[in-house]
Amino acid sequence: MKQLRIFLALMLTSAVALAAPSRMLDDFSNVAAWQAQASDGVQSRASAADGGLRLDFDFAGRGGYAFVRRGLPLDLPDNYEISFYLRADAPVNHFEFKLTDASGDNVWWFQQQNYAFPKQWQLVRIKKRQIAFAWGPTKDRNLTHADKLEFVVSAGSGGGKGSVYLRQLTIRELPPVPATWPQPVARASSALPGAGAALAVDGKPASAWISAGGERQLIIDLGAQREFGGLVLHWQGRRHANRYDIEFSDDARHWRTVRRVSAGNGGDDPLRLPESETRYIRLALHAGPANGYALAEVVLKDLDYGATPNQFLSAVAATAPRGLYPRGFSGEQPYWTLVGVDGGGDHSALISEDGALEAKQGGFSLEPFVRDGGRLFSWADVQVSQSLKDGYLPMPTVTWQHPSWTLSVTAAAAGSPASSQLLARYELSNLEATTKKLTLVLAARPFQVNAPRQFLNTPGGYSAINDLQWDGKALTINGSGKVYPLRQPAGVTLASFDAGLLPAAQPSPGGGRAQKVHDDAGMASAALSYDITLPPHGSVVLGAILPMAGAAASPAPQGDPAIWLSVQQEQVAADWRAKLNHVTLTLPPAGQHMADTLRSSLAHILMTREGHALQPGTRSYRRSWIRDGAMMSEALLRLGQAETAASYLRWYAPYQFDNGKVPCCVDLRGADPVPENDSHGELIFLAAELYRYTQDKAALAAVWPRVEAAASYMETLRQSERTAANRAAGRESLFGLMPASISHEGYSEKPMHSYWDDFWAMRGYKDAADIAAILGHGDAARRLDAQRDEFRGDLYASLAASTRAHGIDYMPGAAELGDFDPTSSTIALTPGGEQQHLPPAMLQATYEKYWDFFRARRDGSKAWEDYTPYELRNVSAFIRLGWRERAADLLDYFYADQRPRAWNQWAEVVGRDARASRFLGDMPHGWISSDYIRATLDSFAYEREADHALLLAEGVPTAWLAGDGVGLHGLLTPYGPLSYTLAQQGGSVTLRIEAMPHMPPGGLAYTWPWPTAPGAASLDGRPVAWQGRQITITSLPAVLHIDGAPL
Repeated sequence: MKQLRIFLALMLTSAVALAAPSRMLDDFSNVAAWQAQASDGVQSRASAADGGLRLDFDFAGRGGYAFVRRGLPLDLPDNYEISFYLRADAPVNHFEFKLTDASGDNVWWFQQQNYAFPKQWQLVRIKKRQIAFAWGPTKDRNLTHADKLEFVVSAGSGGGKGSVYLRQLTIRELPPVPATWPQPVARASSALPGAGAALAVDGKPASAWISAGGERQLIIDLGAQREFGGLVLHWQGRRHANRYDIEFSDDARHWRTVRRVSAGNGGDDPLRLPESETRYIRLALHAGPANGYALAEVVLKDLDYGATPNQFLSAVAATAPRGLYPRGFSGEQPYWTLVGVDGGGDHSALISEDGALEAKQGGFSLEPFVRDGGRLFSWADVQVSQSLKDGYLPMPTVTWQHPSWTLSVTAAAAGSPASSQLLARYELSNLEATTKKLTLVLAARPFQVNAPRQFLNTPGGYSAINDLQWDGKALTINGSGKVYPLRQPAGVTLASFDAGLLPAAQPSPGGGRAQKVHDDAGMASAALSYDITLPPHGSVVLGAILPMAGAAASPAPQGDPAIWLSVQQEQVAADWRAKLNHVTLTLPPAGQHMADTLRSSLAHILMTREGHALQPGTRSYRRSWIRDGAMMSEALLRLGQAETAASYLRWYAPYQFDNGKVPCCVDLRGADPVPENDSHGELIFLAAELYRYTQDKAALAAVWPRVEAAASYMETLRQSERTAANRAAGRESLFGLMPASISHEGYSEKPMHSYWDDFWAMRGYKDAADIAAILGHGDAARRLDAQRDEFRGDLYASLAASTRAHGIDYMPGAAELGDFDPTSSTIALTPGGEQQHLPPAMLQATYEKYWDFFRARRDGSKAWEDYTPYELRNVSAFIRLGWRERAADLLDYFYADQRPRAWNQWAEVVGRDARASRFLGDMPHGWISSDYIRATLDSFAYEREADHALLLAEGVPTAWLAGDGVGLHGLLTPYGPLSYTLAQQGGSVTLRIEAMPHMPPGGLAYTWPWPTAPGAASLDGRPVAWQGRQITITSLPAVLHIDGAPL
């Protein structure tokens, strides 16, 4: 049997050695085949230099990309490696190698985010397994043939300009990965009788290689060159090495050290060794706490184990007691919320549903634990609940409920965008009638609150901690992050990951002793411990300050730190109350959650904005999309935040390209050049909406050149689709639309002619014409009027053609697909204002179909996995269709998916299984918050574009009217603040409306909300006639009294 294993190992080794030689794809001796291209505003140039190809790029302060491409038909073997030499004189940016098929629509890539380009020539090797499908409509994502190759530099953290040099592009066929690998063979420098080296690789945990102490070596021959992602060493008892090295060799003669352990703690040693490839592994053991070593097993882990720190930590957490690691690493979906200051999105904090705090984006977390009677309690050992101060303020609390005690963690952010700090309050309460001793442990650990499955922009999960220092007053993380306890801890412990993730069962004493630790693995942790004696039914408050923005400075509370902390947090609460209550809703208990979520949603928008930039999130979506910003600005205007919306427009508009194109989004890299054809109409809408609410004609005149340029660019796009080709059979629905784009996320695989773009364009044409007229630009107004009317004709002809072609009766999402997307279609109603022009039957069919879908999902007759709460937009559609009860049903359903509900928020993605791990986007999501604000405010008042009337209480449930009814105060409209009360007393309903600065041209309309016929009505004491089921009020203040309400 031994001879057979040796034979198989030799055969496998021979197969590796006989892998096909490299084949030159391009030696770059002639670079004419390579074409340099770039996105809008970015410069690129290809030339021959330094024995290869040189790509020069200049981002010129923008986002975007520069690349070289050549056609190179290439049949790919079953397993292969592509390699090339690379050097660069360039800042840190994203580097990509791409392959496309013959269609050009399907793309595969090897991507390095924020790549530090080598200054000297370096061989880059890309294996088949490292090339991933990027995008495209194909269902077969196995790449067997490529038609074109690209080298791409896209704007990352460095931006700027530079040059990338390439040489010797080759491909090498590799042998297939064997189904089974040879059994490893081990030898050691010494072993006790009956405890030889082979026992460390026999797969049996009960046996072990046992050796004397001191300097010892264990060498493992894998039998062939092999790839893996890490090792796990299983030690027996205390006979472990606490200082040792891991070394690799390809020939058993020349060794390289890949990992050093200096403070191992025995048990199981998980070692992350990403992208490892070797035949021989040597463990060089230097010292241990016992007189010898006993190594039960050396386990080789696959590539996934060490591929990322998150994958490594998740694998380690899977074998740890539940609660030692955060939920996200333990296979459970976690939730969190934002803690920040208005405009401080770039320095915002998070608190998890379990009480962990993250003071800075991508930073460490401070997690609570409680030791009670020698047992360490975590989030997994208690009942956890959440709340907000006053039910709506962005000051979240997490409460741990134990039978004999509670722990409450409250977070608040104080300061300004330039200088802010997180105020952390910890209150331990004794629920028993006897004195109780507890230990509160605050652990600084290498985990973000932002969860491991979050991958966009700011990847969540792991946060490197290489260095920790305690100076007796503050804990310093990586030289900059700080934790300032308001009271001296009884004990402070610092540890590397090899020494064990804290908190340990029994922390070391000595809170005043200075200490520090370094961890090459970047997974150090610290524990601050407080020994607390609680009197019967008593409480103790502790606190910590974590700097968020600005210079870290030690707080200097005067007097009792707990009282100081309470005063500080109350000041934060007072500041937020002043910001969030310009508009108030007075509702019965059944409606209080609506009012609370409204104010919390406004806070979400204010906290996620970064200076003037409105953005949907602070981690995954830390970018400003004009579509998000325009719709958030509409919500801000209605809630009395006009200057916030105005400053956003002033900030965003200058990023417009010279040709009038409005960028889809802007971030720290500048304007993104990706064409998304809703952007132009959204910028124009924002300018017009600001004027409607502020009447600031000077500001409107200042932005007019931007509006005119955007409308002109939009007209160029529209005319590009008014071609004879689009008159041909099968393409009629494309005639005169905005060109295909990926503005709608559902079309990211391949651009489509999305009606989302077209209704935003329609909004833009209408508003541009209005702005021109307001400013007295008669020629421009007439031109835009004509373009608007022509576009409307093309748009509705397209809708008719698309529905005929696809045999449907509802509004399609994209002209060529005929897909059903009612949430996208809501844009036609609001903010689009096209209800009077849309075919009534098509509109009715669209939302009846959605209602049927919604009920099936809600009632369990339709299987579903997840959805996005952008569906909140359908509430506003239902209100405009007169579906009051259905709109309320939608809201009730969406409220149930707030996670946690008490935090009044939605993630971008809601899963059916709340604990199944998935990408969630940001929590909260500012754009979704604006959708909720629109739905709520539309329930109380919205403007009908056809006659510019304000429709009142169209979405208010009739059950809320009984008794004191409902009240709205201070809602901003284009005609000034709107305030009214509406209540039912017995069989009568009374609507009282306060005076407004201006009367809406169409008046204010109230619709009878019950299916029964309305009774007699009086307006200001005089009889008034019904217009169908509606009464229009044209003079204010007014009191409308109606009989006939059901009892």
